[in-house]
Amino acid sequence: MTSPHGFRIHPRPAHTVSASLMERYRNFPVANISDAMSRTTGTSGLRPFHRRNGNLVGRALTVRTRPGDNLMVHKAIDLSGPGDVIVVDAGGAGPNAIIGEIMLALAIARGAAGFVIDGLIRDSDTIGQEPLPVYARGVSHRGPYKDGPGELHVPVCIDGMVVRPGDLIVGDGDGLLVVPAEEAEAIAVCVEQIQRNEAGILQSIAQGRADRTWVDRSLADKGVL
Repeated sequence: MTSPHGFRIHPRPAHTVSASLMERYRNFPVANISDAMSRTTGTSGLRPFHRRNGNLVGRALTVRTRPGDNLMVHKAIDLSGPGDVIVVDAGGAGPNAIIGEIMLALAIARGAAGFVIDGLIRDSDTIGQEPLPVYARGVSHRGPYKDGPGELHVPVCIDGMVVRPGDLIVGDGDGLLVVPAEEAEAIAVCVEQIQRNEAGILQSIAQGRADRTWVDRSLADKGVL
């Protein structure tokens, strides 16, 4: 029987970001990755609900579902493993939560890398005590439905940010962004250069030799000085 449109499990992409490349990104602040990508991607509309230290880095296992329903999110958890970030496009709307304590425990048991949910969560106090990164729009005590429809391994939209299956997801206290899988190596090289430049600037500040002449030059160019 053919699955209905909008209620399907698509094939998972074979080629995504390697484990070694993900480890390189673990050392990158999201702000520096954003700078390397010309500050044109990412979202600040979702916030972290895990309170322990630890950044989010992993491959996107994408889910599209109707608001307030988590049937396909359950299936995504069953298919997840180490390095997978379960990225859920739930329409960004309430009033029902998409995951809670039990689903978090299931994901931890599978070794998943985290959750990104354009929707709501519940059991936030418990989620806050666990090490698994969870980003969401907010909290609701109202539980989810489990009827569908939904799709797995499809492009999704998270607060305006397009995420494709297998793309690299990175998050810290500043927010989230997505790095296209095919660009991740080249962007990593740019970030590493940014970090070397920043280290040099911080060293010059600490040694009292920071060059601030650019400030007055910029103001003069604008007719202020």
